[in-house]
Amino acid sequence: MERITRVVGPVATNVHIVADERSREAIAIDTAIPSLAWIADELADRSWTLKLIVSTHGHWDHTGDNAAVAAATGADIAVHTLDREMLTVPSPMWAPFEIPPSVPAVDLAEGGEIRFGAIRLRVLHTPGHTPGSVCLQATDEGLLFSGDTLFAGGWGRVDLPGGSAEAIVGSLVRLAELEPMTGVLPGHGAPTTIGRERPWLEMVRSSGRLPL
Repeated sequence: MERITRVVGPVATNVHIVADERSREAIAIDTAIPSLAWIADELADRSWTLKLIVSTHGHWDHTGDNAAVAAATGADIAVHTLDREMLTVPSPMWAPFEIPPSVPAVDLAEGGEIRFGAIRLRVLHTPGHTPGSVCLQATDEGLLFSGDTLFAGGWGRVDLPGGSAEAIVGSLVRLAELEPMTGVLPGHGAPTTIGRERPWLEMVRSSGRLPL
């Protein structure tokens, strides 16, 4: 697996490009505005072909350049069906610019796989930040693309429309069960590991609620 990341936009979204080194096939995860130029340059420089644009959830700071990247590359857009309408009829929620609608062609269903080259990413439905939030688990590489479900030292907001503290507790408890050495690449902020986050995740598990 080859992987590059860039921090993009007014709320510092981590945009990832992941590629199979042999097939040169790639996916982009959370294409915030403005990521099109960077993605296009990296694809050209590395002779990668973008096969899929993955939205870990439907908030504008993770989907704003979906339509532009899809138009430029021909890649399909993927999102969980519960967040589909957030892409087709985007809600700007304080965005400082217009958010173009985008049309998903692929449903990220629980237990499904994203395949490109020899790489397999397992879809984990982890609701709470939004109803359709997902994480992508690269088991062979020991990595988790956690979107806004799990951050270093925290979790995604649950006070926005569609958010649920009860649901994200269940999602965090599920992630706590992953191997401690699993590297976590969140939608915002620094990378971490499940082991590093496990002390407070275990508190969530034992209490059944988010820490105060």
